[in-house]
Amino acid sequence: MNGFLDIYTILFLVLAVVIFLRLRHVLGRRTGHERPPFDPYTRPDGAAGESPAKGREKVVALPRRGAKPEVNAGGEDERGERWKKFAPPGSPLARAFSAFARSDSNFDPERFLEGAKLAYEMIVTAFAAGDRNALKPLLGREVYDGFLEAIAERESRGEKIESEFVGINRAEIVDAAKKGSTAQMTVRFVSEMISVTLSKSGEILDGDRKAIREVTDIWTFSRDLSSRDPNWALVATEAA
Repeated sequence: MNGFLDIYTILFLVLAVVIFLRLRHVLGRRTGHERPPFDPYTRPDGAAGESPAKGREKVVALPRRGAKPEVNAGGEDERGERWKKFAPPGSPLARAFSAFARSDSNFDPERFLEGAKLAYEMIVTAFAAGDRNALKPLLGREVYDGFLEAIAERESRGEKIESEFVGINRAEIVDAAKKGSTAQMTVRFVSEMISVTLSKSGEILDGDRKAIREVTDIWTFSRDLSSRDPNWALVATEAA
């Protein structure tokens, strides 16, 4: 009986040794240079236990895309050298531009003027068509009310305007001022358009379908520089 147990004991021991040797051959042995197991709770920018401050030392803050340097309180920008394309250095207009830039570092008179020309065409076209929805986001409250009144009077008489915007010949900033956080810019537009006013019966009351008229308008736009909204609204109109 003891011999029978001894034979099986020996067989089990041999089998265990064989299994151990095969596992070692497949899995290899630890050398001390293995990669640590992945830990989903470890911060990717540092090992577990590493202080947050040490991890942040490798972070480099990049400049924001499109960011512009701040305007100094004095020096070149204060004299208006930066705006000489649009206003003589040292002029009231140049000083107003510098004041705008101190409140909004993204202020750019060239970009403003391009936007103003686009707004001018949109407003003139929408007014002729009586498009109240297109006018509302572009106008200040008082100007919008005035435009609505003019459109309503025209419609009550059954009149209609046929208008074709030819283009803007010239647009220049002629005045600027800052009151608190509110900036105002006045632009003189010289444009060409074909405009005809028709009666209810279709008779031409004013204008000529074949004549291009030159029109000069002086418009004032306003914007709160402390607001994130970059859009300017038309707050005053004057015909020159």
